Amino acid sequence: MNEEEAVLRAKRVKLMLFDVDGVMTDGRLWYGPEGETLKSFSVLDGHGLKLLMDAGLLTGLLSGRRSPAAAQRAAELGIPHVLLGIEDKRAAFEALGVRLGVAPAEIGFMGDDVVDLPVLRRCGFACAPPGAHALVIADAHYVTRAAGGSGAVREVCELLLRAQGRLDGALAGYLA
Repeated sequence: MNEEEAVLRAKRVKLMLFDVDGVMTDGRLWYGPEGETLKSFSVLDGHGLKLLMDAGLLTGLLSGRRSPAAAQRAAELGIPHVLLGIEDKRAAFEALGVRLGVAPAEIGFMGDDVVDLPVLRRCGFACAPPGAHALVIADAHYVTRAAGGSGAVREVCELLLRAQGRLDGALAGYLA
């Protein structure tokens, strides 16, 4: 799909959901001495999510892993819709859309692995980082230039804001 078609899809997005591992992180899991899982998150991605929320777009996480680190990051950023440890991502995606009154065509999702395909194939704007599984890349409406955990989320956030004519307003306070 070309970028022009991706922008048309991005214009319709009211709710943007993100997977965590491989999207908000580089997909690697680090284990501490007590067996705790450690993850690294990009500050650029975090600020992109804040810009998205400040512009009025609904934002959330949809991940198959239950992760205290992801829950803490979501709380720190004020992400309102956090679905972690979800085995059936498509069912959770559909239930959240119904609860929020947002149609599947108005929901975007960024994922990176085959477990994300049921949502990517149902949502209106499917995104993936370049390191995603080949089947995910094939179904994506937009593949970022930046890698997962290294600005991919920020790239999607800015694309959404640009497509909806909100990017200049979101950045105005920083450019004065």
